[in-house]
Amino acid sequence: MDENSQAIARSALADSTFAKTAAVFGDFYGFVGEVFKQMFTRRFQFREFVSQAWFIITVSFAPALLVSIPFCVVIIFQVNQLLIQIGAIDLAGAGAAVAVVREIGPIVSVLVVAGAGATAICADLGSRKIREEIDAMVTLGIDPIERLVVPRVVASTLVGVALNGMVTVVGLVGGYFFSVVLQGATPGLYLSDLTLLVGLPDFLASEAKAAVFGLLAGLTACYLGLNAKGGPKGVGDAVNQTVIFAFMLLFAANSVISTVFLQIKLGA
Repeated sequence: MDENSQAIARSALADSTFAKTAAVFGDFYGFVGEVFKQMFTRRFQFREFVSQAWFIITVSFAPALLVSIPFCVVIIFQVNQLLIQIGAIDLAGAGAAVAVVREIGPIVSVLVVAGAGATAICADLGSRKIREEIDAMVTLGIDPIERLVVPRVVASTLVGVALNGMVTVVGLVGGYFFSVVLQGATPGLYLSDLTLLVGLPDFLASEAKAAVFGLLAGLTACYLGLNAKGGPKGVGDAVNQTVIFAFMLLFAANSVISTVFLQIKLGA
């Protein structure tokens, strides 16, 4: 094969790959639009929502708690080391609040939701797909998006918000212990400085982050689960893809939301 033929083959392969990628993104956005359309109807499956919310909490609560303690404490410990160097350890509360409320809380809580809850959702829907249960529902006139997807997406969103509050509290309490007991910060100043740089708008922005992250994780898990192919191996591949794609979306969304919030706050 001459060089021209190889170049033509590479170009055709690149075009085919781009077309497939564009088709997948288009299908995903269409799926998201249908989910939002079904989300605001009177036929919301409340019982399924409660069941899925409880399920996600059971698989996510303990991992979130165990991850938040070392994650928050390590970051706060390092920040306090810098404050000790400049003789400002009594500002430890302000540093802990900024680190935990703005970034660590939403990231830790929803990484756990994406890593534990979303993968379980994807595995459940993928198993139903390869057993042809989804096709049977469609044949019976039952919309799988309305019946299965919407409750899971809403549950993932609300559990992400709830876990963010829990991680925030655990992080600040752990920061208090390490700052006051181990690094010599003043207890009263630690508590009073919690609101020095962080206020109610920051906490609401943190909760909004967690909601967006949980929404993205739930949408990704449901989409990949409903499109699983190739038997059990396909379900396993979909679960692995859920973790990767969810994390990519979460970090991208975090960058955008953090930038927009800081610009609005500084502009105000």
